[in-house]
Amino acid sequence: MSLVYQCRLPLSTHTVNHLGGLLRRHLKSIGARWRSLPPGKIAVIVLAVLRHDQRLADMAGGHSMAESTVRRWRDEMIHLLAARAPRLDRALKKIAKRGGEVVLVDGTLIPTQRRTGRDNRKNFSGKHHRHGLHFLALTDEKGRLIWISAARPGRTHDATAARHDHLVAHLKEAGLGALADLGFLGVDKPNDPDDLVIVTGFKATRYRKLIPGQRRRTTCWPPDGPQSSTASLTSRTGAC
Repeated sequence: MSLVYQCRLPLSTHTVNHLGGLLRRHLKSIGARWRSLPPGKIAVIVLAVLRHDQRLADMAGGHSMAESTVRRWRDEMIHLLAARAPRLDRALKKIAKRGGEVVLVDGTLIPTQRRTGRDNRKNFSGKHHRHGLHFLALTDEKGRLIWISAARPGRTHDATAARHDHLVAHLKEAGLGALADLGFLGVDKPNDPDDLVIVTGFKATRYRKLIPGQRRRTTCWPPDGPQSSTASLTSRTGAC
């Protein structure tokens, strides 16, 4: 006899309704008339899998269905959400159209459970000393999230991710600047220092100490700037 237990899902009803609505419209568009569970219940199961990293076999057994069914629902939901993600160039042009002049950019690590095997070693972040996936996040001047990148291995550096996403080129095309922390040093290297698109603080070295103005700008960056809605941006760019 197998045992079934209940588990609390720390997500809002709005999130479940939003995901259920996406699935409901998708089923209508493809002409699917029947599923073993209603869209709202499927959304709860998929969110439980993604949130708690529950084994598919355990989740399927608790609902008396096949593991392949839960896997298919999970992949279907991920594709529906990914299709709604805004493109970087469109998100920046939207900010510029509203009269914005600058965005905040930072990298963050979404923790995941440790997986064995050589293929999962790249997901270990030496900076955070744990496994996870790396994302770049952009917010507007008020800290509202406007774009987030695709997932990358946890060991990915912020500067590397910015180069792969051609962040500097997209910012120049939209006519915007960006405020970032020291993790983005070297991403933007214009011939004229006054043409910097991504503005960071200053990094002290063994042989080059910071002057008081540079030290104040680095420890309180951006000066009098808004706090970001993401934890990493709040701790680094909005600390002062």
